[in-house]
Amino acid sequence: MSDVGKKRRLRRIMPDGKTLIVPMDHGVSSPIEGIQNIDVILEKIDGIVDAVVLHKGIVKNSKYVENMHSALIIHLSGSTLYHANEKVLVCSVEKAIALGADGVSIHVNIGSKTECDQLRDAGIISEICDSYGIPLLAMMYPRGEKVEVNKESVKHAVRVGYELGADIVKTCYTGSVESFAEVVEYCDVPVVVAGGSKKSGKELLEEVRGAMLAGAKGVAIGRNVFQSSQPEIIVKDLRRVIHDSTTEVEVVYEGDMATDRGR
Repeated sequence: MSDVGKKRRLRRIMPDGKTLIVPMDHGVSSPIEGIQNIDVILEKIDGIVDAVVLHKGIVKNSKYVENMHSALIIHLSGSTLYHANEKVLVCSVEKAIALGADGVSIHVNIGSKTECDQLRDAGIISEICDSYGIPLLAMMYPRGEKVEVNKESVKHAVRVGYELGADIVKTCYTGSVESFAEVVEYCDVPVVVAGGSKKSGKELLEEVRGAMLAGAKGVAIGRNVFQSSQPEIIVKDLRRVIHDSTTEVEVVYEGDMATDRGR
């Protein structure tokens, strides 16, 4: 295992132990509004966000990524809207390295019909990442036909990601500082929160502030950024809350936000 390599790459993603990540891997799920030309978004948020999450095809065809200052995380999982919860591997760690990734990410839905397959893949991928010194971001959610999303199910999902070897775990916010503090306590690696459903600028920042107060180490917010007409303003606001430890939420931008459910 290359401890030095992983530590150096993690420092790019989490420069001060905290991180602002913008996932834009949604196109495999559905042709979502806002990512028709990802290079346009990248140019606006590059250097403000710490990292972006992209699929390999976007990276291969981008005219911007090769000169990008923000860290690159390549997503290894995918599913379409027709089988939304049934994630499968669509890229290898080796391919991500060849494309210049600073890290990789996987998506696991605890409670889905193919949970067992997703767990197996996550465990194998974590070992490969250790071998190459590549940080692994595990997107862990309680999702399935009979799964209730609450503090306990989110805590379980996060714990699974930690126990399978993830370096960073992403999950949904549980709605309060107190409940999310219990989630974070159950995971001994950094936890970041997803953006979730449509929110106003103030609501989004207040939620992020609550997560940070609970012990989260950052966010991974996609739709609330790339579906905005001014994504650079939103990420600047988010950066203040995450990296400057802003305790009072002062919204610079209150414009259009995301319209879809968080990933």
